[in-house]
Amino acid sequence: MNNEFLTCPHFKKCGGCQYLDMSYESQLSLKDKKLNELLGGFGKVEHIIGMDEPLHYRCKVHAALALDARHKIISGVYKPNSHAVLPVDHCLIEDAEADKVICDIRAMLPEFKILAFDERNGTGWLRHILVRKGRFTGEIMVVLVAVSPIFKLQKPFLAKLTAMHPEIKTVVLNINDRFGPVVLGSRDKVIFGSGTIEDTICGNRFRISPSSFYQVNPVQTEKLYSKAVELADLSGNETVLDAYCGTGTIGITASSKAKQVIGVEVNKAAVTDAIFNAKLNGIKNCWFTCADAGEYMEKMASDRHSVDVVFMDPPRSGSDERFISSLLKLKPKKIVYISCDPTTLARDVKLLTRGYKVTAIQPVDMFPYTSHVETVVLMSRK
Repeated sequence: MNNEFLTCPHFKKCGGCQYLDMSYESQLSLKDKKLNELLGGFGKVEHIIGMDEPLHYRCKVHAALALDARHKIISGVYKPNSHAVLPVDHCLIEDAEADKVICDIRAMLPEFKILAFDERNGTGWLRHILVRKGRFTGEIMVVLVAVSPIFKLQKPFLAKLTAMHPEIKTVVLNINDRFGPVVLGSRDKVIFGSGTIEDTICGNRFRISPSSFYQVNPVQTEKLYSKAVELADLSGNETVLDAYCGTGTIGITASSKAKQVIGVEVNKAAVTDAIFNAKLNGIKNCWFTCADAGEYMEKMASDRHSVDVVFMDPPRSGSDERFISSLLKLKPKKIVYISCDPTTLARDVKLLTRGYKVTAIQPVDMFPYTSHVETVVLMSRK
């Protein structure tokens, strides 16, 4: 475990790392303290599970493109609260190979007469470069975000890029012709490979597409999901509901220990990936449906269907009141709440204690050198 102080020329400029001036042990202690302040009233908060090697863990790397004062193409991150690009070539928490791919693409652009998009006057073509890497497979996806689908020197560009980086399995051209903070547009054009890559978590293989949700730190994700399934203490006879199931990672991880798993997700593309992932792993006791999880649980409760365990992994904003109300109506024996924001977690757990008691709280450090933390909370019906 790294206990040394690290130096970065971009610290306090890019806003990505808040704790870079602290040793890793000090970061974990600080997170333990904050979580105890927020969640200690519900029960014992276990010591946070840290990383053995807490550097270069981010397997999804995004770079914005811009022109500097000399009209040279730069790539990097937006400065806090602005659209000004801070040039960054190497980042201590990003995958080093992904950073190298981005730098090499940027260096190739003048040769192929590719202009960086200039937000000030609306000129240029390429807006962003997104690289996703399968941590355990080594497969790399490159997403080029451009303002139009016309790529004049596409074939020679791809030939050179894939010769330089044979680990690149697919390249996708994403079209985003709108002004605003959203990186990806709604249209994808696969220009090399299948348009997806794969990675493994907890022994299962998962397909990753350009916009699908996949945890950026797969090493800690294995620890997080393993702990969530361990706390659920499944015997093999349970019906499990995986709310906010995304591409099915949690439900598929739990499937070997449950009788059946029902995954519910409002994003249609994610459900398609979840169904594919179940087939990819030969899993036959998982079903996935596209629906609002709160509405789905309400209907289950009104139809007098029951589930034994609900896994829930909501966005940073937490769950809404309708979801919480539906969950209380459904009355599962156990709730396993996986949260990426302790503040909204505390708010939601307080509401759920109307019908449940907290029996375990386990934090996992998914984002070393930042203030973010994931937490698994087990609740049992009173």
